[in-house]
Amino acid sequence: MADPMKVRATLKGDTGEIRVLMNHPMETGQRKDGSGNIVPLHFIQNVEVKVNGRTVVEGQVSQAVSRNPVFSFRVKGVKAGDKIEVSWLDNKGNTNKTETALA
Repeated sequence: MADPMKVRATLKGDTGEIRVLMNHPMETGQRKDGSGNIVPLHFIQNVEVKVNGRTVVEGQVSQAVSRNPVFSFRVKGVKAGDKIEVSWLDNKGNTNKTETALA
């Protein structure tokens, strides 16, 4: 199981501001370890954000993103208490998902 994500979801008018810290090593496949061996690629590929079960953001990410990335999203037409779900899938098939309520 991956480390838990940290999510902050706040409401400003009718717009939800979602900010998420995704704990992930995000290896580029170009770094060498202490023995001089290449550390293999390991990065988040897909990110999805759902509001009340409906996908509102879906995107692809590459190895060019830094370790433990922070992403921000703005979603219109939401209200306090809406269920926010953020998930990712990496190139090794690992997944992580978290849920929170819009405050």
